Amino acid sequence: MPQLIIPCLDFTLIQSFKGVAQITQIQPIFYTLFLKTHSILNYCIKSLEFCHSQLAHIVCVCHTGVRQKSSVQYATRPELPKLAYCRVKGKSPGVVFLPGYGSNMNGQKAEALEEFCKSLGHSYLRFDYTGHGLSEGVFTEGTIGTWKKDVLFVLDELTEGPQIMVGSSMGGWLMLLAAIARPEKTAALVGISTAADHIVTAFKSMSLEVRKEIEEKGVLTVPTKHSEEGTYTFTIGFLKEAENHCVLQSPIPITCPVRLIHGLKDDDVPWHISMQVAERVLSPDVDVILRRHGQHRMAEKDDIRLMVYTIDDLIDKLTTLV
Repeated sequence: MPQLIIPCLDFTLIQSFKGVAQITQIQPIFYTLFLKTHSILNYCIKSLEFCHSQLAHIVCVCHTGVRQKSSVQYATRPELPKLAYCRVKGKSPGVVFLPGYGSNMNGQKAEALEEFCKSLGHSYLRFDYTGHGLSEGVFTEGTIGTWKKDVLFVLDELTEGPQIMVGSSMGGWLMLLAAIARPEKTAALVGISTAADHIVTAFKSMSLEVRKEIEEKGVLTVPTKHSEEGTYTFTIGFLKEAENHCVLQSPIPITCPVRLIHGLKDDDVPWHISMQVAERVLSPDVDVILRRHGQHRMAEKDDIRLMVYTIDDLIDKLTTLV
């Protein structure tokens, strides 16, 4: 059975760093549950190491006046649009970030993960799907199948060894599809507001009358706060193609560690989808982490901190296993 974890991340950090750091207001229930294999002391040490690396980065940024990011490169594919990506070379396991629908590789989560992986010396890759961001292609012509192929290409051609895939929203759905197709390239999964099957489920849950009306119009319009137009528009063709990639009707053949983070105040993708994913994956190592005030994008400082700690714990777990 998956473990349900509802964390509280409020704590006061270092008050002194002379020999032994004094840390106050640690929430023992969260840390005991979340870091099942680590002591509180070890967690504190890792937190201090991360803070130290972030402080060094901040000093570097202040000194140069510029945040040093990885440069954009382009992957050429025969008869397919070029994909824009940024890559940091480093140790294994590497981390690959999969953005959401209509999003790109320059979001807060993607860039925060790059800085974190740099601080640990682990490899990292972020990229834009076809028709997104700096990649070639037409956004409105994209499908779940199109973007799944993008992810598989990136795993096959731009990474070495098993990866920790971090998928946000639709990226969480693509993460699951990629893990099923490439188990040998999948070390662990971290889903953030995972939207597995969501648009298909939403359409099918509508009344027959409404569905017929949508089919006659040829498009489904969904309100959203995350686009300039205030809506996302999906063609009937997109919905039918997406149906071919649904994963929640049967057991999901994924056996690696899985972490699913979701906000209870997510108005775009219901948090119970993460629970459904957790119930269906075959892995014995599955945690669902709910953020009481978390919204869909999970881009607040505490949300990003939780994501980073979750990945840090997985890296430690995977390295220990090796």
